[in-house]
Amino acid sequence: MRRREFLAAAAAAPAAVPAASTPTRFQIGCMTLPYSAFPAERAFEGIRQAGYRYVAWGVNHRDAGGKPRPLLAVDAPASEAARLAARCRGMDLEPVMMFATVNLEAKDALDAHLRRIEQAAAARIPFLLAFGKTQPGEYESVIRNLKAMAPRAQAAGVTVVIKQHGGNSATGAACARILSEVGEPSIRICYDAGNVLDYENLDPIADIQTCWRDVRAFAIKDHRNTPKDEDCGPGFGEIDHYKLLMPVMKTGLTMPLAFENIFEPLVARPTAPEGVDALARRAREYIESVLRGLATHAETAKTAAAQPPPPARLIERSS
Repeated sequence: MRRREFLAAAAAAPAAVPAASTPTRFQIGCMTLPYSAFPAERAFEGIRQAGYRYVAWGVNHRDAGGKPRPLLAVDAPASEAARLAARCRGMDLEPVMMFATVNLEAKDALDAHLRRIEQAAAARIPFLLAFGKTQPGEYESVIRNLKAMAPRAQAAGVTVVIKQHGGNSATGAACARILSEVGEPSIRICYDAGNVLDYENLDPIADIQTCWRDVRAFAIKDHRNTPKDEDCGPGFGEIDHYKLLMPVMKTGLTMPLAFENIFEPLVARPTAPEGVDALARRAREYIESVLRGLATHAETAKTAAAQPPPPARLIERSS
C-alpha cells in the first residue's frame, strides 16, 4: 500500500470505539524465537522461569551440537505437534500460537498451511501465524490460498492470523483489505507494530485504527529509527504501546500478546540464555504495566462518568 493510500485509509477509519463492554482477556506470552540460539527445551524453561504462562512456537533452534533445526517441521506428523504441546503443558506453559513459516505466495503455500492447520489442531493451538513475502506481487495467490484454507481452519478450530510483513501484507490497512476480499471468519490479523514502522516507516498508531476490529493477536516488538535502524524489545523503541493497545482493551475476546523481539537496541544480544531470560522478564513486566495502567484509566473514566453532575449554583443578585 502506498503512503498516500495508507494516510487516506487511516483518516477514514472510524474512531476506536470498543466492540464490547467486556474487557479483553490478554494472554501475555513469549515466542521461542528470541531463544533461537539455544535448544527448544531451554527456550521453554527460560520462558517459564521468566514468569510466562503462555508460549508461541518460533521457527528454528540450535540443538546440543549447535545445528539449527526446526522446532516443528512443516512435514512433521500432527502427532508430533501434540507431543510438543504436551511437553509445554507439562511445564505449565500453554501454547497459543505457532508460525506457519511458509510465505502465502509460495507455490506450495496451500498444502503447507493445511498441514500446519492440522498440526495446530492436534496441539490445541488456536492461532496459526501467517505472512507473505516482504516484496509485493502475486496478490491473487494470497487471496486464493487464504480462501482455500479458511474452511479447513474453521472446521479445525484454528484461526489463521496474518501479520504485517512488507509486500502484500505491509500494513494493518492492507491486511484489512485482504480480509475483506477473503470474507472468511477464520482469517484474521495478528498485529505487528514493529514491522509497520520498520519495513514501511509508517506510524502503527494510525495504522491500527484501520484494522483493530479484525485483530485477534499481537506479535509484540518495538523498533527504532534513531540512532540506528533496528528492531528491539517493547519499551526500548519509538512505539507508544499505550496508544497501540488502547483500541483493543474492551473487545470481549481472548487475545495473545506474544513477544517476538525482547532485545536491547545498540548492544550485542546475550550469549548466555540467562541474559535472554532477564530480557523476557523485563518485556513481560513492561507490557503488564501498560495493561495495568490502561485498565486503571478505563475504570477511573467509567467511575467518573457514572457520577451525577454537581448541582447548579444559584447566582445571588446583589441588591
